[in-house]
Amino acid sequence: MLLALTPLASSSGSAAQPVEMAAPYEYLGWGNPQPPTQVMADTGVRDLTLAFILSKGKCNPTWDGQRPLLGGTDQAAINSIRAAGGDVDVSFGGWSGNKLSNSCKTVISLAGAYQKVINDYSLHAIDIDIENTEMANRTTRVRVIDALALVQADNPGIEISIPFGTNEDGPSPQGLSLIADADAIGFQPNSWTIMPFDFGAPVADMGAVSMEAANGLDQDLAEAYHESDATAFQQIGISSMNGQTDDSDETVSVADFQTMLAFAQTNDLARFTFWSVNRDRSCAGDDTDSSSCSGIDQQPYAFAEVVAQYHG
Repeated sequence: MLLALTPLASSSGSAAQPVEMAAPYEYLGWGNPQPPTQVMADTGVRDLTLAFILSKGKCNPTWDGQRPLLGGTDQAAINSIRAAGGDVDVSFGGWSGNKLSNSCKTVISLAGAYQKVINDYSLHAIDIDIENTEMANRTTRVRVIDALALVQADNPGIEISIPFGTNEDGPSPQGLSLIADADAIGFQPNSWTIMPFDFGAPVADMGAVSMEAANGLDQDLAEAYHESDATAFQQIGISSMNGQTDDSDETVSVADFQTMLAFAQTNDLARFTFWSVNRDRSCAGDDTDSSSCSGIDQQPYAFAEVVAQYHG
């Protein structure tokens, strides 16, 4: 079913910035999530990326693979965000859980699952977070790319971001294969978004390494799509992780985010975001739950306030 999306407009009547551009992730099924409208009011962030859409068996999209797509707390959150003047980028996938790309066995059925969520929420932006086994399997990666090409054709104006892991100097061979498969069918998302963390080895300067990885991706995209470095930068996103990452010897500071912000502004990146709002606060007492706090000493929403400054 074709859904022709119209551009969002600001209250002044001018076109608003893309939904995905500065929309931090919030996971409403994890980590004691804050009310989304509180995040907006306290940080200046207008849009949020809500995670994750997974499969509840047989190609059936649901929130976390458990909560109903409509009629529950997730729909209420989206309604509240829009009532407060913002919008949502809905994220599919992530590291764990039953992925739609595995449950939906054909390109058509996977595109249909994406389309169902788009239609139910009249979405202007979707985020396809390709990780773990999904990224490791080329058949699955190709199915995702082919399905997204159909979605893009059937939804003029929709924003599509594809986050994926990266090496310190740019995409891994699997990431390069993903880009090549997209180029082969003429598909280009709005943003290829690297996740520059969890490198597996100590990194002293996460801000510098994030820029190095983005520069590597820029060169790869320029070569794949036969375009200038400047044009390629406008199709790149950075999605970092705030504070202590999944690697015990790796920490991303607010200063690192400031470095990334300056880089994004200089190069006109398509996207600057992070995982996640749930973690954007210091841990209380002996709390070490990485789903609900950053693991570092910080002011509440210190990272979201940096991202809120990005306007392209």
